[in-house]
Amino acid sequence: MIKPIALASKSLNEYRINRQLSVLPTEYKDEAGLLMCNIQESIYEAESYLNEKQDLIYMLSHDLKNFAGNPQGLAKLIMLENPTDSVQNLAQLICESTNLQFRYIENFINLLKEQDNIKNVNQEPKLIMFPTIFPLINEQVEQRLIDKNIKLNLNFEVAEAKLKIDENLLIQVMVNLISNAIKFSYFDSEITITIFKDNGKLSIKVSDDGIGFNQNQIDELFKKFTKMSRLGTANETSTGIGLYLCKKIIERNKGKLSATSDGKNKGAEFEILFEA
Repeated sequence: MIKPIALASKSLNEYRINRQLSVLPTEYKDEAGLLMCNIQESIYEAESYLNEKQDLIYMLSHDLKNFAGNPQGLAKLIMLENPTDSVQNLAQLICESTNLQFRYIENFINLLKEQDNIKNVNQEPKLIMFPTIFPLINEQVEQRLIDKNIKLNLNFEVAEAKLKIDENLLIQVMVNLISNAIKFSYFDSEITITIFKDNGKLSIKVSDDGIGFNQNQIDELFKKFTKMSRLGTANETSTGIGLYLCKKIIERNKGKLSATSDGKNKGAEFEILFEA
């Protein structure tokens, strides 16, 4: 009995770690044969599901890019017609906005693909240059900051760090955290980004002076489609999934994401921690 169990265990590990499909002997009719048959069927069903999901992701990526590309194409046509300066500026804003949509779609699709990559690799740390990535972050949140006259303060005690996370995914998490802070901040307020090292860990903090939350609500914040979805200070709506995805991305890349607040109308702070 030990040999079939060991063989089945090896097959499962090869699929889980390397996504390698093994062929188990399924012709035996005893309990061990039934076990191997069930494991074989389960592995192939999982592989079939992942392949179908991957096809849907590619279709989603293609269609979303088409939807975003249509207004950009029209805007470029308008710019070719020698319009007035005001119309030219509006068309340029449309192009810039759709470029941000393309980037967001690409990052989101990459996240979905990453979730299907079962392979456990020892991800090599990558050098992240914070002064380099923050202009990319800022261009995605700048208009929302302007709309509410919110000042974004940057405090880099550390300019670079080697982290086990893709740069684009970190950018997307930061965009989501800053956007969340903007949503729940009051007009004419400030948001502060602080990056520093402490006790061998890299800390990235996003702090605001907004509406905050009670301590007993912390666990609910990071749930998918959370019941805590609230309107922002300018009645901005929420999908209830942004913080959930941020936490998943950070944890998947060997980090931690936490939130604290002193209570209602006392602001909030979100902190990302990585080993550094």
